[in-house]
Amino acid sequence: MSERTEKRAAGPEGSRDEGLVQSAQARRLWHLLEPLHAVLYYAPEVFEEAGALGYPVEDRWPSYFPLRAAPLGPVGGKAVASAFYSFQPGMVARYVDDAWRTADPQAVLAARLRGVDRTYRALFGDRTGSPELVEAAALARRAAEAADLAGRPLAAANAALDWPAEPHLQLWQATTILREHRGDGHLAALLTAELDPVEALVSFAAVGAASVERFASRGWTPPEWEAARERLVARGLVDAAGTATEAGRELRHRVEQDTDRLALGPWRALGPEGVERLAALLGDYWVMVIGSGLLPSESTLGIGKV
Repeated sequence: MSERTEKRAAGPEGSRDEGLVQSAQARRLWHLLEPLHAVLYYAPEVFEEAGALGYPVEDRWPSYFPLRAAPLGPVGGKAVASAFYSFQPGMVARYVDDAWRTADPQAVLAARLRGVDRTYRALFGDRTGSPELVEAAALARRAAEAADLAGRPLAAANAALDWPAEPHLQLWQATTILREHRGDGHLAALLTAELDPVEALVSFAAVGAASVERFASRGWTPPEWEAARERLVARGLVDAAGTATEAGRELRHRVEQDTDRLALGPWRALGPEGVERLAALLGDYWVMVIGSGLLPSESTLGIGKV
């Protein structure tokens, strides 16, 4: 983009351009932080800790739901389905309604920290306590503590937890607060777009964010998926083959823009220099997590696709 074009896009005081840069920063930090959080749901060390509590670990869902929902307390499937949004409620109830009879939330919270501690030490080795990680943890915690928690139940529940003493666990907890803060905002964007939980997935698959088979992991039945697709066809958002129309792509783009905008608060608190410094510090750790092979190559988050 030329300098003239940049100035024209920005307007007389550059406000629009500044907003775009900030949104890009929010998305960049999400891309860097999400894998650091997501090891919770895939690392063998975490599965071992969950298994020791009594959860089945043959696949990830029996531990995923209590591990993620534990900060909310011993709530039932309806509350968790509301907070997680995109999962089929019956699937959530199947895993959550009995979860707290296996272990109470406090035991799950302790287990997830033990699992992340072991995972980070295995992934990062001697760099677990490096000055760079300590600095990254301090910056991420500063951003997390600046997050506006109103209307953000998962972010607020995680923010209410005590901070662990070790810097690498503080980094993980900060990434968790920040990713749930962004996720809570994403749900607000979906509601504004009038996309119900299954429609949110159908419309996201329609723009190629991930395969329909990957989205099927959220538990919706083929008839439920088809009914949602038909509703979106009626709105002119997808065609008969399930591919997004121009209007559907525009709507999804607006959802992502709103999500980025609603996620800006913590990063504004750090300021441009703090954001750039955190991104630089996280790079090597991001590479180590991605290079570990722990995380799936395709996810329902659509990172890098929208």
